[in-house]
Amino acid sequence: MTLVKRDAGYAPALSNFFDDFFTRDLFNWPSSSATGTTIPSVNIYETDGDFHVEMAAPGMLKSDFKIELDNNVLTITSQKQSENRDEDNKNYQRKEFSFQSFFRTFHLPDSAEAEKINAKYEDGILRLVIPKKEEAKRKPIKTIKIS
Repeated sequence: MTLVKRDAGYAPALSNFFDDFFTRDLFNWPSSSATGTTIPSVNIYETDGDFHVEMAAPGMLKSDFKIELDNNVLTITSQKQSENRDEDNKNYQRKEFSFQSFFRTFHLPDSAEAEKINAKYEDGILRLVIPKKEEAKRKPIKTIKIS
């Protein structure tokens, strides 16, 4: 078996990043970095009263995550090392199991009530519920009479 050095081709990734920086949706960013590491995929949706963030991160523990809020910037970080088992003594031909660190950063809108964020990790999904401020919540439709 021969190892072949692969050209990662960082220039196109950076070029694409800058080409559509201003036209891309706020939360629509690639799920892998220029270094080839995987960044967990995220679903973000909004209801009448809350913003919801769901991050796919199977095989982790809730203690592997660190969630911080600084000036309306929400950062989700994880650092998990792969376990080196000396008792395993296997002669791997290919080893793809590994855990790497990552971080995702989100700018919260002014309508978010950042102090009341709730996070839960269950079934491989990290879920955050970010309540909206009262004035940002959708109000029922009001019919106005014409006089």
